[in-house]
Amino acid sequence: MSGTLDTLENLTYDELHEGDTATFTRTLSEHELVLFAAVSGDCNPVHLDPEFAASSMFGERIAHGMWSGSLISAALATVMPGPGTVYLDQSLSFKRPVKLNDTLTVNLTVLRKDTKNRVVIRCIVTNQNNRKVVTGEAKVIAPTEKVCLHKPALPKVTIEGHNG
Repeated sequence: MSGTLDTLENLTYDELHEGDTATFTRTLSEHELVLFAAVSGDCNPVHLDPEFAASSMFGERIAHGMWSGSLISAALATVMPGPGTVYLDQSLSFKRPVKLNDTLTVNLTVLRKDTKNRVVIRCIVTNQNNRKVVTGEAKVIAPTEKVCLHKPALPKVTIEGHNG
């Protein structure tokens, strides 16, 4: 069964091959930036306070580094290998800041398959200008059973004073 926007389909360990690639794209909105601060508890003013951020080395507000990292997690969990993946390890190197309204693309590449269904995946996150913002490697346990599921509906979340 081929995946659609409403479904999540995994790739099993046996279906994965060295060199396989997948992508996942997301744009950072004001709403997501504030929600990420709320759920993570990271209220560093460089993310939330325009005046403070203007005097920082970045000159403007930037995203939390782990927002980019969370996109890697989402790509592994929903695209490749997909549902049933167990996330074991992740290295991250932050190359440049992510700004409001940047569109990031997570590029995954299978580097190698190890024993016990373990897979090592290169993770490169680029912005809309094809500039690297994060690089690293993930180690996962790939699923062994094929699944195709309806994508769960997420609740509509709003922030006081904001509609999203």
